[in-house]
Amino acid sequence: MIKVAVSGDFKHTDEFLERMKSRSYLKQLNRFGAQGVAALKRATPEESGQTAQSWVYEIIQRPGYYSIQWMNTNVRNPGNIPIAVLIQYGHATRNGAYIQGIDYINPAMRPIFRDIAAEAWREVTK
Repeated sequence: MIKVAVSGDFKHTDEFLERMKSRSYLKQLNRFGAQGVAALKRATPEESGQTAQSWVYEIIQRPGYYSIQWMNTNVRNPGNIPIAVLIQYGHATRNGAYIQGIDYINPAMRPIFRDIAAEAWREVTK
């Protein structure tokens, strides 16, 4: 004969599910979005400062899906090419020269991504 004894309750699970149901974590997404914009502004190489001041974020919500998108609205026409991407990856010039890219986005965002992961883990393990 096997005997199983269980003690305790589902209090922590219920609390977690209530927090998810109330969508209180969305406030955190706005905070992380603003932190990412600030980090990108500080890290963007400045010539005129226009690219650094053109960072924005948007929270995308779909059923069962949430994400933060950081975008730069300073674009070069024709083609609507984001200047931030040209700085990050490099580009050719009209006279055939090549401007080497500067990896500034990844180092700027790395601490933000770490904070998001840590906060998500804290939320799950509360």
